[in-house]
Amino acid sequence: MHAVVETGGKQYRVTEGDTIYVEKLAHEVGEQVTLDRVLLVNDNGNITVGNPVIANAKVIAKVDNQIKAKKVIVFKYKPKKNYRKKTGHRQPYTKLLIEKIEV
Repeated sequence: MHAVVETGGKQYRVTEGDTIYVEKLAHEVGEQVTLDRVLLVNDNGNITVGNPVIANAKVIAKVDNQIKAKKVIVFKYKPKKNYRKKTGHRQPYTKLLIEKIEV
Protein backbone atom coordinates (compact mmCIF):
# COMPACT_ATOMS: atom_id res chain seq x y z
CA MET A 1 0.00 0.00 0.00
CA HIS A 2 1.28 3.46 -0.83
CA ALA A 3 -0.13 6.97 -0.72
CA VAL A 4 0.60 10.44 -2.06
CA VAL A 5 0.48 13.13 0.62
CA GLU A 6 0.93 16.88 0.46
CA THR A 7 2.77 18.90 3.07
CA GLY A 8 4.74 22.11 2.84
CA GLY A 9 3.54 22.71 -0.71
CA LYS A 10 5.17 19.51 -1.98
CA GLN A 11 3.87 16.02 -2.71
CA TYR A 12 5.48 12.82 -1.44
CA ARG A 13 4.85 9.17 -2.34
CA VAL A 14 5.04 7.18 0.89
CA THR A 15 4.68 3.61 2.09
CA GLU A 16 4.74 2.25 5.63
CA GLY A 17 8.28 2.28 7.01
CA ASP A 18 9.55 5.02 4.68
CA THR A 19 11.63 7.97 5.84
CA ILE A 20 10.98 11.34 4.20
CA TYR A 21 12.35 14.85 4.64
CA VAL A 22 9.66 17.55 4.62
CA GLU A 23 9.65 21.29 5.18
CA LYS A 24 10.04 22.08 8.88
CA LEU A 25 7.05 21.18 11.05
CA ALA A 26 6.48 22.66 14.53
CA HIS A 27 6.63 19.34 16.39
CA GLU A 28 9.10 17.90 18.88
CA VAL A 29 11.24 14.83 18.20
CA GLY A 30 9.28 11.68 19.03
CA GLU A 31 5.81 13.21 18.54
CA GLN A 32 3.27 11.74 16.17
CA VAL A 33 2.16 13.80 13.19
CA THR A 34 -1.03 13.23 11.22
CA LEU A 35 -0.84 14.14 7.54
CA ASP A 36 -4.46 14.49 6.46
CA ARG A 37 -3.96 15.90 2.95
CA VAL A 38 -3.91 12.50 1.22
CA LEU A 39 -4.27 12.88 -2.55
CA LEU A 40 -4.08 9.23 -3.68
CA VAL A 41 -4.07 5.77 -2.11
CA ASN A 42 -3.05 2.57 -3.90
CA ASP A 43 -4.14 -0.49 -1.91
CA ASN A 44 -2.87 -3.52 -3.88
CA GLY A 45 -4.18 -2.24 -7.21
CA ASN A 46 -7.32 -0.62 -5.77
CA ILE A 47 -6.60 3.05 -6.52
CA THR A 48 -8.53 5.84 -4.81
CA VAL A 49 -8.01 9.39 -6.07
CA GLY A 50 -9.18 12.42 -4.09
CA ASN A 51 -10.94 15.50 -5.36
CA PRO A 52 -8.56 17.12 -4.31
CA VAL A 53 -8.13 15.08 -1.08
CA ILE A 54 -9.58 11.80 0.14
CA ALA A 55 -12.04 12.24 3.01
CA ASN A 56 -11.21 10.30 6.22
CA ALA A 57 -7.79 9.23 4.88
CA LYS A 58 -4.66 10.06 6.85
CA VAL A 59 -1.04 9.10 7.18
CA ILE A 60 0.43 8.79 10.66
CA ALA A 61 4.14 9.56 11.00
CA LYS A 62 6.63 10.05 13.82
CA VAL A 63 9.07 12.96 13.96
CA ASP A 64 12.51 11.37 13.86
CA ASN A 65 14.70 14.48 13.78
CA GLN A 66 14.78 18.23 13.12
CA ILE A 67 17.74 18.96 10.84
CA LYS A 68 19.17 21.53 8.45
CA ALA A 69 20.39 21.00 4.89
CA LYS A 70 23.91 21.78 3.75
CA LYS A 71 24.75 25.46 3.53
CA VAL A 72 24.19 27.21 0.23
CA ILE A 73 26.51 30.16 -0.37
CA VAL A 74 24.97 33.24 -2.01
CA PHE A 75 27.60 35.62 -3.40
CA LYS A 76 26.58 38.85 -5.15
CA TYR A 77 28.96 41.28 -6.74
CA LYS A 78 29.09 44.03 -9.31
CA PRO A 79 32.29 44.25 -11.27
CA LYS A 80 34.36 47.46 -11.06
CA LYS A 81 32.08 48.93 -8.36
CA ASN A 82 33.65 47.32 -5.24
CA TYR A 83 30.29 45.77 -4.29
CA ARG A 84 30.46 42.30 -2.77
CA LYS A 85 27.94 40.57 -0.52
CA LYS A 86 28.34 37.03 0.80
CA THR A 87 25.52 35.31 2.69
CA GLY A 88 24.56 31.71 3.37
CA HIS A 89 21.35 29.78 3.87
CA ARG A 90 20.57 26.46 5.58
CA GLN A 91 17.05 25.16 4.92
CA PRO A 92 15.44 23.50 7.97
CA TYR A 93 13.82 20.09 7.46
CA THR A 94 11.87 17.58 9.53
CA LYS A 95 12.70 13.90 9.14
CA LEU A 96 9.52 11.79 9.32
CA LEU A 97 9.15 8.03 9.74
CA ILE A 98 5.89 6.81 8.17
CA GLU A 99 4.12 4.45 10.58
CA LYS A 100 0.63 3.83 9.19
CA ILE A 101 -1.63 4.67 6.25
CA GLU A 102 -5.33 4.76 7.14
CA VAL A 103 -8.16 4.93 4.61
